[in-house]
Amino acid sequence: MSELDDIRSFVAVVDAGGFGRAGRSLGLSKSIVSRRVARLEADLGTRLLSRTTRGVSPTEAGLEFKARGERILAELSEAREAVALQAGGVTGRLRLTMPLTFGIHHVAPVLAVLAQRHPRLEIDVEASDRQVDLIGERFDMAIRIGVLKDSSLVARKIAAVRGAVVGSPDYFARHGRPGTPADLAGHDCLIYTGNAMPDWNFRVNRRLVSIRPNGRLRSDSGDTLLQWAEAGLGLAALPTFISGEAIRTGRLQHVLWEYPLPESGLYVVRPPGAYVPGKVRVLTDLLAEHFSGTPVWDPCQVALDAHEAAHPEGGAGADEAAHGEHQAA
Repeated sequence: MSELDDIRSFVAVVDAGGFGRAGRSLGLSKSIVSRRVARLEADLGTRLLSRTTRGVSPTEAGLEFKARGERILAELSEAREAVALQAGGVTGRLRLTMPLTFGIHHVAPVLAVLAQRHPRLEIDVEASDRQVDLIGERFDMAIRIGVLKDSSLVARKIAAVRGAVVGSPDYFARHGRPGTPADLAGHDCLIYTGNAMPDWNFRVNRRLVSIRPNGRLRSDSGDTLLQWAEAGLGLAALPTFISGEAIRTGRLQHVLWEYPLPESGLYVVRPPGAYVPGKVRVLTDLLAEHFSGTPVWDPCQVALDAHEAAHPEGGAGADEAAHGEHQAA
């Protein structure tokens, strides 16, 4: 098994770009990983890595050996999983990180199904909005929402994530309903402070128009904004995975749906490598099974689809939104 450990360590070093990060991903010290790679190079009689002050990179021989080594490790893992499946399902420990609000409301029920289907699988979940280091903190996968940055991580899009401007019937009875994004200047807005861009962006015809919301109530919690909106304290721009149930039951009403907020995505992200562990694969497939198509949390999407079919060029009267706006960067 020592030879397989050496191969596994070498592959981890190339993927992580260094011995220290590879050690953290494997749960080993940097010195142990370094010794394993050195032993592998000595056994093969060739240098697999180029070492510089800026880090390490594979040689031509290293690239070839990594590709073949990954296949060996993948076949070994697949053989183990095939035996495990015959013995009663996926086994091992799955470490997962997921967004706090979305995870609690929508992923936790899926994880319950996963646990029921695979009673020998351990599931360790961190529900947090912080951006974790999958490799350095030894997570098997992450569920992420938004527009992903380029990285070495492997991502699969599971579903679209949409937003909606919402308010309570009581609020609209007292203040009226905005007809265009420009009308928001006359409304109390509930402002999300969890990102660096507080503007609300709307799709008007084929361009994005950005509005700076005004209001006295601010929070970095979407659930807090939801409760304030239901209390009639103002309008909130919330993802429908937070506001969808309140829209469906009538506690909140969706306005400005003719001017959609930009769409983002729900992604499963995992560390690099051609091999997908069975525990990651079964959860990814289960999430896709639950959330593909129009997700259950998105009751207003039917109205949006119908409107866009009737008005393919954008919202009716969209040009009226030009007052008090500035073009999104």
